[in-house]
Amino acid sequence: MTNPTNITAQPGTPFVDVVRDFDAAPAQVFRAWTEPDLIVRWLGPRDVKMELIDFDPHPGGTYRYVHSNDSGRYGFRGVFHTVTRGELIIQTFEFDGAPDQVCIESIRFTEVDGRTRVTLHDVFPSVEARDMAVASGMNGGIIESMERVDELLPEL
Repeated sequence: MTNPTNITAQPGTPFVDVVRDFDAAPAQVFRAWTEPDLIVRWLGPRDVKMELIDFDPHPGGTYRYVHSNDSGRYGFRGVFHTVTRGELIIQTFEFDGAPDQVCIESIRFTEVDGRTRVTLHDVFPSVEARDMAVASGMNGGIIESMERVDELLPEL
């Protein structure tokens, strides 16, 4: 079953909120977010190839990956600040194309009626930085990524 992905970016705020329910237990969904061999299978739009350069999901660990397609290469990196198994990830997120525009992202995994609700809250350094991220087409990438998680979960 495919569930809707709800993305909210209230005008005049530096926030983006994403809520998506998955038909799986929190432990399974958390695995998709924290295991390198799984994350490469779902993170990003379908038309990109993902190269995972670094991925160490524990407090103080870092990550770096590059998405590439016919339009170019797009690098992303960050630091994990909190990783609570099956419950919470807090990390930074930085797009190489917008240096010094570091976003703080929290990802919560909550059981709701036998399913998992994933709630992402992104805090950008300014409303302008948030607006640029939204204008870049990030909503499409988020929706495709969440659909790909749905497709992956039955295997876990």
